[in-house]
Amino acid sequence: MTKRSWVTCLDLEGILIPEIWIAVAKRFRVKELMLTTRDIPNYDRLMRHRLRILKKEKITLPKIRRVIGRLKPLAGAKGFLKKLQAAGPVIVLSDTFYEFAGPLMRQLDDPTLFCNSLVVDRSGRITGYRLRQKDGKRKAVRAIKGIGFKVRAVGDSFNDLTMLKAADRGIFFRPPAVIRKAHPNLPAASNYAALLKKLISE
Repeated sequence: MTKRSWVTCLDLEGILIPEIWIAVAKRFRVKELMLTTRDIPNYDRLMRHRLRILKKEKITLPKIRRVIGRLKPLAGAKGFLKKLQAAGPVIVLSDTFYEFAGPLMRQLDDPTLFCNSLVVDRSGRITGYRLRQKDGKRKAVRAIKGIGFKVRAVGDSFNDLTMLKAADRGIFFRPPAVIRKAHPNLPAASNYAALLKKLISE
């Protein structure tokens, strides 16, 4: 029987790039936008909260894009990604939006990205969002396994748990203490060298 090849699935924010919403919150000094899936596991609830704040503070997509345009990938992320890609296919599975991710993806040489889309009106106001599909990270992992690959997955937050558990090898990268404590059975890494070793070791 032929040995199955591995595909690696990575979360994006906190793994390869900074948390975009935190950067936006700091730029516009809006504390309510600091919350992420590390704080509110229910993604729809979190996004409805964000949309309310954006409307209240009159923060439009063009304004957010200007913030994103000044961000850089996390230190060491690009080198880590290149080494990982040399070991096999890599897919980034994220709950971010194509309208946000473009500039940072280009800095990472455009890895394959599956994420979601925003609904934006003519004035640039973000009025809603469209999920690629509900629980998309887990379903992507199961689909990849369904066509004969083994899957390694890396995440750092509550919304990554179903992906990590569905994978053949799920690993936390720099998770908050509350998540690490709640899921001690999942291995974790605190730097890219350790993460790479956990991912590519058989």
